[in-house]
Amino acid sequence: MKRLLISLLAFLPLPTALHSSHLHNQRELIVTSESSKESIEFAKFLSESGVVKYSAYWCPNCLNQGELFGKQAYKELNVVECARDGKNSQTQLCIDKNIQGFPSWEIKGKIIIGVQTLKELSKLSGYEK
Repeated sequence: MKRLLISLLAFLPLPTALHSSHLHNQRELIVTSESSKESIEFAKFLSESGVVKYSAYWCPNCLNQGELFGKQAYKELNVVECARDGKNSQTQLCIDKNIQGFPSWEIKGKIIIGVQTLKELSKLSGYEK
């Protein structure tokens, strides 16, 4: 009986690393949520202020961060792709900036690692509405 179970287990499909719709050979994050007018304005402010998001297309936290902004606002952000095989990759810049995790934000010369709420990014960037 044990041999039969072990044999059967060999034929069961094992889960692969990550099943996410944004990974199917896209090599870039595909944000799908809709943006609010406020998040678009905020993204433009961040971009104009020189704030940079360091990201990797395969990173689920990076996608979660993008979804907080929505697809229209996300297009306004300064996003650096760090994955070597990502679309428009700037891996050397990520190495030079010593990016340790994704997403990372460069705000006022400091690197902040991890998903940030829009409210937290507002505070860090000095955004006032």
